[in-house]
Amino acid sequence: MAVEERLKTLGLALPPPHAFPNPNRIGCVRTGDLVFVSGHPPAALAGVKVDGKVTGDLSLEEAQITARACALNMLASIKAALGSLDKVARVVKINGMVNSSPGFIHQYAVIDGASDLFVHLFGPVNGPHARSAVGMFELPRNIAVEVEGVFEVAG
Repeated sequence: MAVEERLKTLGLALPPPHAFPNPNRIGCVRTGDLVFVSGHPPAALAGVKVDGKVTGDLSLEEAQITARACALNMLASIKAALGSLDKVARVVKINGMVNSSPGFIHQYAVIDGASDLFVHLFGPVNGPHARSAVGMFELPRNIAVEVEGVFEVAG
């Protein structure tokens, strides 16, 4: 099943590719068989809390949905660069940053919102990835979560 068909089974669709505010930054860069995806904020989708501190302004569960919205934004950039998400052979590495309230120590659980989506879309062999999940005192524009990654491209 195609990646975008798997998205539909979850009731999800890709947003328009994220527009970076400065032309010297783009959504992703392909070099060889790898695509390096810039840090993406969450897509502003219905039900997604984009801004704020996790556990101050967003619950853990809301933050997981926000991380998934970051992953959707990343996928939109990948599709714009490659023409199809079906060209992704493997999710290699994900870095997640969480705008954390003092004392919040469950950043790993927040970024599971992105990781779980990638595993669902790319399968149990090509979806699991190396990962970092860190807490930040602040994120740009007060976004709640930012996710970046590296993906392998087939052929």
